[in-house]
This record gives sequence, C-alpha cells and structure tokens, in this order.
Amino acid sequence: MTLAEQLGVVIGRAQICEHEPMKNHTTFRIGGPADVFVSPETEESLICGLKWCREQNVPFYVIGNGSNLLVGDKGFRGVIFQVCKNLEAVEVGESEAEIYVRAGAGVMLAKLAKDISSRGYTGFEFATGIPGTLGGAVTMNAGAYGGEMKQVIQSVRAVNMAGDILELPAEALDMGYRTSRIQKEQLIVLSAVLKFSRGDAAKISERVEELTRQRKEKQPLEYPSAGSTFKRPEGYFAGKLIQDAGLKGYRVGDAMVSEKHSGFVINAGAATASEVRQLMRNVDAVVYDKFGVHLEPEVRLIGEF
Repeated sequence: MTLAEQLGVVIGRAQICEHEPMKNHTTFRIGGPADVFVSPETEESLICGLKWCREQNVPFYVIGNGSNLLVGDKGFRGVIFQVCKNLEAVEVGESEAEIYVRAGAGVMLAKLAKDISSRGYTGFEFATGIPGTLGGAVTMNAGAYGGEMKQVIQSVRAVNMAGDILELPAEALDMGYRTSRIQKEQLIVLSAVLKFSRGDAAKISERVEELTRQRKEKQPLEYPSAGSTFKRPEGYFAGKLIQDAGLKGYRVGDAMVSEKHSGFVINAGAATASEVRQLMRNVDAVVYDKFGVHLEPEVRLIGEF
C-alpha cells in the first residue's frame, strides 16, 4: 500500500490527498508537492495520524494557514497535517470579572479577534490583522502593535511527540519574543483558553479600525508573502536595518524586498522557494557586513529546496 493508503486505514481516506501542491496552502503561494496532505476532521483523527507517523518514522509537519511558512520547490517528503479547515470551534464563557474563550487551534486568528472585539471584549485588538491560525500564534507567541499572545493566554491544550495530551497553564508556557515551550518541545496545539475583560465597544471598534488602516497603509498586502520575514534583533528593527542597508526593492528573481515595508519579502510574480531563501541569505549578509547584526528568519523553512 502507498503511504496515503496506510494512513487512510488509521484515520479515514476521505481526509487525505496525495502530491498536493503546497503553493496552494501557503500565503507565499510557493511550494512543491507534499507526498501526503491531511485535513483532519477531528482532534482525535489528528492525534491518531500524528501517533501513526511517529510509530512508522514517517516525517510530518503540522500547518495552519501557511502564513509563516516557506516550503521548498521540491516539496515535502512525508505527511503535512493542516488544521485550519477544521478544529476551529469557539466557546465563550463569562464570570463577573473576566471573559474566557476556548478556541480550537485551527480557527483563524484575525477572525477570532474580530469576533472577540465585536462582543465588546477588550485585550485582543492587536490580533485583528495577524494572519494565520490560533495554534500557530500560540506556538510562536505572535504579536503586533504592542500586544502579544502571552498577554491573553490562560491555558493551552497540546499533544507531545509521544502522543500524550497536556493541559498547560500560561505560566508553564515559557513564552518570549516569537518563542514558547510549545515551539521548543515541538508540541502541537489543539486548543487554547484566552481571557479578556469587558471594554467600551465604541473605543474597541475605533482601535480595531485604526490598526486595520495602519496595516493596509504600511504592509504590502497586495502581494503574497509570509508576513515579517525576520525576527526583530534586540535593540533594532529588521525592516529599518534592511532599508538602511539600501536593500529596499532588492530582488532575486521574483523574490523581492518590499518597497512598502523592508521587513517583508514578497512574491512579486512567480518566485521560487530557492529565490526567497537566497534573497534572505543575501540580505542577512549585507546587513551583517554594514551593521554587524545578523537577521534571524521568522519564516519557517521546510521541505526540499
């Protein structure tokens, strides 16, 4: 039996397809085929699939919306699990002082943020424009405009590499700038409980509109990209370093440093993963030569280039 057929026996063939182009599942619109692509319909089928891959020593990777990902042009040898089309249930509970929201890892963060804000709950306005899923946002402690996930997380439900389900309180997550225990230990988020407070609905709406306007003005949303390409070096801003190095508009093939925001590498046409990777390496080398600062990728690179 093929790899897909073997996995299909475990979790059901309807959730599986073969040789799926990853360019269809990344916001960069770049990436070769995954041998097997799975959209688990339930938390249980995801856990069963992950456990089977581990037991069979089959390489796998879990993605959300593919918004922080560069997949190699030759694709991914193994199994890709995508959670953003499912695992997106949301439950809201209230106490006298706070509001608690339990949401599945696959829910889109921007959609969840808009829902939370529209209810008159405050604390999540910063996430309105962040692409990707809740699971990915928790894993990397995503943030923007002065806010980050660690400010709102109450607890996380995750599965480890042994297939054990863990309930982790916020204080056990070791969340820092674009990192967390989830990431370090290769845990996979299943759901999270977030906490908010009641606020002034008009002010919340005004803040959301202002952040949405800023994002449209300052970010190259008209082009495919993976968001901020590099992490912020301590004491610096990656975009400013790149701009000051004279690299705004610099390109390798159709991979290009955005002229609108130098912290973004965009797909200006039909960029390949190899072009993006080479551009990233070149940008890092020039910035280091000029300023003595290395740029660490925020975008994750997987697969064969």
